[in-house]
Amino acid sequence: MRALDPEVVEAVWAAVEGVIPVPVDTHPLGRHRRRVPDRLCFEGMLIRLVTGCSWEDTERLLRRQVSDTTLRSRRDQWVRAGVFDLVVEEAISGYDRLVGLDLSVVALDGSQQKAPRGGKGTGPNPVDRAKTGWKWSVAVDRNGIPVGWSADGANRNDCILAEPTLQAIGLRGLAADIGTIHLDRGYDYDFVRSHISQAGISAAVISLRRPYRTATTSPRPLPLGMRWIVERTNSWLTNYGQLRRNTDRRPTHRLAQLALAITLIIVAKLIDWRNRWQPQPPPIR
Repeated sequence: MRALDPEVVEAVWAAVEGVIPVPVDTHPLGRHRRRVPDRLCFEGMLIRLVTGCSWEDTERLLRRQVSDTTLRSRRDQWVRAGVFDLVVEEAISGYDRLVGLDLSVVALDGSQQKAPRGGKGTGPNPVDRAKTGWKWSVAVDRNGIPVGWSADGANRNDCILAEPTLQAIGLRGLAADIGTIHLDRGYDYDFVRSHISQAGISAAVISLRRPYRTATTSPRPLPLGMRWIVERTNSWLTNYGQLRRNTDRRPTHRLAQLALAITLIIVAKLIDWRNRWQPQPPPIR
């Protein structure tokens, strides 16, 4: 998988390493076992995110160089310090500086996934026989780069998640630059249009829940818009095993994994963009 490409891993680790909090020694005598390197813990978190395996299996894949307890503890420390939030913000701003976000067209949609262990922020999935699941809502630019997202239970309607997703876009100062936002018929409500207007977005293309009929006119065609770009991004995200079948019980952990997955996607795109401008070696004959 591209997320395990050494070039991608090194680039993301360079960003993570720069925002990891310095550990504080609280032992009265300063006598501890040797601290497990942060780099090794990062590799463990990456393996679990990509494969969807358990922490115990991650420990085995790392040849027991670090325990599953240490991996959980280090993950919690980084989540409390906002490491994953800082890294994904750096990735988005870096992409905007180097390539440029194309906000002339933005698409927003949700994606329901499994969450067999339940916990806060999960609910019965209406498309999976009411099994416990979770849902993320993501807005992407014309090239599929996420610019705002939120998460909740799988039973939460897409239209309810529109407001926090739009707020996330606004917090990044990107809402005013959006030309047109495209949504499916699950968002065909007046309060969703109100949220879009309040966010400062002037134009929205929303598929209608039902054709408009009158006695004298034929049914108005449903606007399809450009929603396929967000479906493609959702496909990228569901390639990550821990997002597709999440076994964490806390919303903060799910959002941290979502932020790390988005960071990996953006970094891979940046590397591809860089390689476009590098001379390629001549073919071997």
